[in-house]
Amino acid sequence: MSDSPAVQAPLDPKEQTILDCLLQIRDKLSILKQDKSTYIKSHDVFSLYDQVIEQVHLLNVIREEHGKPLEQNRVDNVLEDCFQLISLFFLTIGRNNEAPAVYSMTSTIKRLLDHLKEAAFYSAKDLESATHTLDSMQETLRRGEESYSPHLLILLENRLDTCRMILADLKASLADLSPELTPVHERLVSILRSISAANTRQKFPTSEVLAFQDQLKEIQSTMSNGKFLAKDNSIPAGQEIVAELLNRCLKWAEIVLTRQGKIDERFRDTYDRLYEIRNQLERLSLTQAWSLRETDLYNYQRRLDRIDESRINGNFEDSEGNKADLHAQRTLLYLIRRSYAYIYSLIISSEPVSEALLPIFNQLQTLRRCLLEVKRSGGVSSPRELYPYSMKLNSIDNMRIDGKFPVGTEIPEGQGSVNSLLAECFELSYEMRVQAEENGDSK
Repeated sequence: MSDSPAVQAPLDPKEQTILDCLLQIRDKLSILKQDKSTYIKSHDVFSLYDQVIEQVHLLNVIREEHGKPLEQNRVDNVLEDCFQLISLFFLTIGRNNEAPAVYSMTSTIKRLLDHLKEAAFYSAKDLESATHTLDSMQETLRRGEESYSPHLLILLENRLDTCRMILADLKASLADLSPELTPVHERLVSILRSISAANTRQKFPTSEVLAFQDQLKEIQSTMSNGKFLAKDNSIPAGQEIVAELLNRCLKWAEIVLTRQGKIDERFRDTYDRLYEIRNQLERLSLTQAWSLRETDLYNYQRRLDRIDESRINGNFEDSEGNKADLHAQRTLLYLIRRSYAYIYSLIISSEPVSEALLPIFNQLQTLRRCLLEVKRSGGVSSPRELYPYSMKLNSIDNMRIDGKFPVGTEIPEGQGSVNSLLAECFELSYEMRVQAEENGDSK
């Protein structure tokens, strides 16, 4: 496994010993990640976590002794890989609400915030989602103060502070946007993203992009003397923000229609790699409950990081050092950002249930959806119609021992979530059976 990004080797011989240990731990984590023959066990993850924290402690002592607490070299790079993997393992074993699980999200959300700042277009809703996620992670750290190493907690606090600083800058850029212009601004952001998405379709949808262009012209036609007006004909604040975004949208629509989705051949290889990553993550987002092991996201993250970090001063360049044109640059950046957004969505929607219990949890979720649909459709005319649901629920209930779902000799994480879902299904079934019996008696 190669590192990301490339950095210098440690100068202190004592750090070399730590590097060797971390490389071994990373190899163990990688082997554990690749083994799909059995589910991930909590004690394996905690054992490797403890080993990483031990090396962090030794590293901090060495650097404090030499007065170089902020030094960055290959040790930090491998340590980042270890924490990233362990964080995803915590999600896999259902420990979503514990401090180590926060690490992978801080990496992803920082990437997204950096890209929002670079792109210079985003909506207030984007920032609301990021704010909510950061607040949730802060609460997770607060709960973990007594349980986890201060070395980890300080590291995570610093990462959250970095994200908050970027978020504050982004919010400041929209501070002058008046409530009257916010709906127009959000619509423009949506149209710009939709055009970028259409630009990466396998078959270019000309009519769809033309329709977006018409919407932009419609928005432009509402302006009076180059200004957007409020209902009372006043000139609301934030004109420059919205007008600049509108011009950007119009120019982008024109470029996309001219290029018809054809990328500059010099950047075809990068485009194909990003296109594949985006499509794989999109498929995962559709089948997450049944096919995702959170540690699978590690490889996607690293592949994206390497492509993102290969840019020179923010620009993609060909083998001869020539910069990409505007179409290629924006197209590649869109694919990177969309892929990071999928990873973000997959992580925050990860259920706090161990993968060992996911088959039962997923079956119960399906049963719950079916029962709710039956209830919305008016319920059942006879209790007999509920027999298939009752039989399935009883078969799942019979798997419990002393109120828990064991897997082998272990009691996996997520018992509360599974039991709560099972109880809800039984309650839905009972309500409809009672209703059917009452309806039968009244006839």
